[in-house]
Amino acid sequence: MKFQVNNKEVFASTGGQPFDKNKPLLIFVHGSGLSHITWVLQTRYFAFHGYSVLAIDLPGHGDSEGPPLKSIEDMADWISDVISSVGYSEASLIGHSQGCLVLLECAARYPEKIKSLSLMGGAGAIPMNPELLSLAEDGNPKAVELMMDWAHGPGGHFGGHPVPGLHHINLGATIVKNGSVKVLGVDFRACDNYKNGFEAAKNVKCPTLNILGDKDKMCPLKEGKRLADAIDNSEVEIIKNCGHMILLEEADQALAALKRFVTENHPPK
Repeated sequence: MKFQVNNKEVFASTGGQPFDKNKPLLIFVHGSGLSHITWVLQTRYFAFHGYSVLAIDLPGHGDSEGPPLKSIEDMADWISDVISSVGYSEASLIGHSQGCLVLLECAARYPEKIKSLSLMGGAGAIPMNPELLSLAEDGNPKAVELMMDWAHGPGGHFGGHPVPGLHHINLGATIVKNGSVKVLGVDFRACDNYKNGFEAAKNVKCPTLNILGDKDKMCPLKEGKRLADAIDNSEVEIIKNCGHMILLEEADQALAALKRFVTENHPPK
């Protein structure tokens, strides 16, 4: 589905079902350098079970028109604009990694628009390794290789993809290289610059789920718990033997947690 936000074309997957404004809205926001493709399993379930789904490509990512937004704050405002642009007054938000920072800030700024918040592999801050940041800003493909190596836990390195012939790390790297490698450095810089996470957390008013991997090296478990502790009405779901790429490494477990939480706090039609 394509639509306009601030006079720019935006692409979003609707999970294989037509977009229906009579159903509750769920918006899925990807991590640094990624795209809507990472959410394929989760979005398809909700689209076929009573929700309208938008797995968006952030500006300059995937099939959305650029330029990319350069700050987490700007991305948060843009998510609010997405909700309004598709004719809704509220939505439930689901984010991964950088997407968690964006949605955290959005929920703090626009509490009246957010029904529930699901943060996957999130933390109150995501400081970047200087070498990785430099490689990404230079457009060096080594940045993608390092990111995927660091982002996956033991299962992701070993294999274990439910589709025969696919490998987690190669799949993630392909998504970045095919869709958004040119904006990876912009995203990393936005994450590194963002310092307002814990202040934003104090202003989040909606029910919040924190889905965390116990082997996450990019946003360590203790940092995810620290963020959860800063948010009122917040709960934690820990997925064992899982790294940062929870939505791909343990897609079924991630979906199960989302199904329970979202349907409890934003029932389907």
